[in-house]
Amino acid sequence: MPASVLRPVLGALGLTQIRYVGAVRRGRASGLVAEVYKQVERDFGVLAPPVALHAPAPEALAAAWMLLRETLVVPGAAPQAAKEAVATAVSLGNACPYCATIHNNALDLLGGAGPAGPARSDLEPGVGVAALEEIVAWAMPADGRTRPDRPPFPAAQLPELAGVAVLLHYLNRVVNVFLRDVPLPPGVPEVALPMVLRVLGWAMMSASRRPHGPGRSLDLLPAAPLPADLSWAAGNPAIAEAFGRACAAIDEAGRRSVPEAVRDLVLVNLVGWRGGPRGISRDWVEELVGGLPENQRPVGRLALLVAFASYQVDPGVVRSCRLVGADDKTLVEICSWAAMAAARWLGGQLPAPH
Repeated sequence: MPASVLRPVLGALGLTQIRYVGAVRRGRASGLVAEVYKQVERDFGVLAPPVALHAPAPEALAAAWMLLRETLVVPGAAPQAAKEAVATAVSLGNACPYCATIHNNALDLLGGAGPAGPARSDLEPGVGVAALEEIVAWAMPADGRTRPDRPPFPAAQLPELAGVAVLLHYLNRVVNVFLRDVPLPPGVPEVALPMVLRVLGWAMMSASRRPHGPGRSLDLLPAAPLPADLSWAAGNPAIAEAFGRACAAIDEAGRRSVPEAVRDLVLVNLVGWRGGPRGISRDWVEELVGGLPENQRPVGRLALLVAFASYQVDPGVVRSCRLVGADDKTLVEICSWAAMAAARWLGGQLPAPH
């Protein structure tokens, strides 16, 4: 089947995986959403559900795509296998099986030695099995794990690899809420997963062979300064611009949809956190939201779970937000803000050059 026919089919099937909010179909997309969809299909190879799930909130959609494109899609100083190893490691650490499956598959196609699969010898030039293992140790969330005390790669690669880590800390959280555990449409048995991954891998690898110049997504959002906590991005102008613009858009989404008391509660509780679980139950959440006004507790519960334990979000948590007036856009913006708050905090814990 020609790529021009296959990509829309894959994209349409991908949209059926989205839950809790209405998916925006390709034919109904307009304005900023339509432009992002066009760029995603062109540069990524398929309308990826982890991006498309943001469509009810167009600025969050643009932010997610901008970060994905400029860190993971655009070739740069870091080998692609190193980027996919970081993406897989972070996804495993965050208990996001959807993203871990996708990125481990991409790493396997590159001949990599992923944390979810066996080592191989046919790696892309410039990266070896031992180097990938060191990069994985650097990228894994720090809680209970031994990390190198500095990045095990040249400083020129830091904006890309730290950028991928922060991107996946963000995407893992929204994916755990809005997508299923496996990248399959509802009703498709898991026995079909290897075939689906082969087709997705083909579409993504085909797109990767086209030229992808840095910065071509930046016009989707207004210019904004790079926040101080993301200073590791400064060595790559396009990545720095992408994070400045994307974080400004997501911060504005948070001001629209997340009450100030909830934002403060999330940010205060992030301080000192090293990425580990808060508990096997949700008692810790109920204790924290108990200090909020009653009508803000559902949003507080969702935001805290997205930041600290996104895999614990269930239909009841979402339903409670609906009952206090959250529509599709609000739900996406709550999750986007909370996910980025956690991602930025955890990105700041990555070992940096001395």
